[in-house]
Amino acid sequence: MLNLHLNVDPKTAKRLKKVLEYSRDEETFAQNVISYQLAELRRGSLNIRLDMKAFEEKYGLSSQDFYRKFSQGEMGDDEDTITWAGLVEMLAENERRLQGLEG
Repeated sequence: MLNLHLNVDPKTAKRLKKVLEYSRDEETFAQNVISYQLAELRRGSLNIRLDMKAFEEKYGLSSQDFYRKFSQGEMGDDEDTITWAGLVEMLAENERRLQGLEG
């Protein structure tokens, strides 16, 4: 059993209690929260991959090869490079979070 204490605004706490009242049970509520987070991470990862694909097509380079070169200081620091590197890092973070939630 999990006894959870959240430090949230009183208005948020009241709304959350209402959500719990409308749920069939606490287990269903908890599973729905996890499912929602998983769906959001998957959706985010898909959007990031689409953005990365545009850079891959534009520069004729896979994101994996790009990031290896970027990490070695071979790609410069123009706007596209910084954006692409950020996307690679964001995707890695999303994947790490997904693994933790899918555990």
